[in-house]
Amino acid sequence: MARVILFNKPFGVLTQFTDREGRRATLAEFIEVPDVYPAGRLDRDSEGLLVLTDDGRLAARITQPGAGQAKTYLAQVEGEPDDATVAALAGGVTLKDGPTRPAVVERVTEPGWLWPRDPPIRYRAVIPTAWLRLTITEGRNRQVRRMTAAVGLPTLRLVRIAVGPWRLDGLAPGQWREVAAPGRMVRGR
Repeated sequence: MARVILFNKPFGVLTQFTDREGRRATLAEFIEVPDVYPAGRLDRDSEGLLVLTDDGRLAARITQPGAGQAKTYLAQVEGEPDDATVAALAGGVTLKDGPTRPAVVERVTEPGWLWPRDPPIRYRAVIPTAWLRLTITEGRNRQVRRMTAAVGLPTLRLVRIAVGPWRLDGLAPGQWREVAAPGRMVRGR
């Protein structure tokens, strides 16, 4: 039976188990489950849900852009998006590596359940910030950050809250839990 681990990756942690230079926090400091590997990546300066598995086919379904696996993020952006900007993000924006697929984008308020980031984001009294919830079905390198920058809203904080059917719900930064693989039940532990 495939193993699936949901992990709330803290800011600053590398999405790998080793760092050749040994200077950074890695997954090994949090997860001591043998033979599971990240299904995709989450940049060092991003936070939130990371799925790990020992099933190569499942990992491919999560990570391959052609599979269309939905990934949902909360992005704190610099500036205040208007309706036209939200519509531009939702319709797909053109990046250096080509146009993105359409996305689901909405303005939201900062969630009350969201933990403070350590270190905190930069604060500027004269520049407002806003929150967006974006669901994309690709997984290009730094895609959400590049999308928001393309419409003039640099991302200050990025938290992935869902990958396909899996949600971040109830996991504090650095915590993980094992869940059922799609179509399977987890045995009691």
